[in-house]
Amino acid sequence: MTWLSPSFPIGAFSYSSGIEWAVEAGEIVDAASLQDWLTAILADGAGFCDGVFLAQAYRAASSGDHAGLRDIAELAATFVPSRERQLETSAQGRAFIDIARSAWNCDGLDQIIAGCDGAIVYPVAVGLVSAAHAMPLAPTIHAFFHALASNWISAGARLVPLGQTDSQRTLAALEPVVAATATRALTASLDDLGSATFRADLAGMHHETQYTRLFRS
Repeated sequence: MTWLSPSFPIGAFSYSSGIEWAVEAGEIVDAASLQDWLTAILADGAGFCDGVFLAQAYRAASSGDHAGLRDIAELAATFVPSRERQLETSAQGRAFIDIARSAWNCDGLDQIIAGCDGAIVYPVAVGLVSAAHAMPLAPTIHAFFHALASNWISAGARLVPLGQTDSQRTLAALEPVVAATATRALTASLDDLGSATFRADLAGMHHETQYTRLFRS
């Protein structure tokens, strides 16, 4: 829970995953439209895919499959639709690894990280650090999705804007989606990767040229 807390310093607060452009364009205007947007991203977009990468990285790291882990890390690093989303997931992954090494190091962690032999994006970082510490996968992936939802809601609350009560109502409404998506990601394979959230992907691309903005993505 510490690793996936908003206070864990990976800089998640500075990214909106395209939500800033969606608000600017009038796609998200209130709590209901934010909830609809995030439901889609979690269940059918980047959220689900990130959960699959986390689970697969965890299992490869746990079994000592360094070649498999390297392939997963490479695929996850390329599985983003825009430059800013690449920045978002790679910067957070790098920060997560650096903090884990500094404050939560353990035997075997450095070897697992070295085995990736390249960029480690955020879900892969969470997966391999959790595996190194022998944290149970199911609660790890559930907490990961909860952290994603919480951060996206926080961005929406600042951009729409929303009050604290509406933000909490949105999070409560998304909890069943979080739980269901976590269950799907746990049983999915790399062949199940894919998304259908085209407007969210386009939002991430448009954000790169947005005239005024608060967030980095």
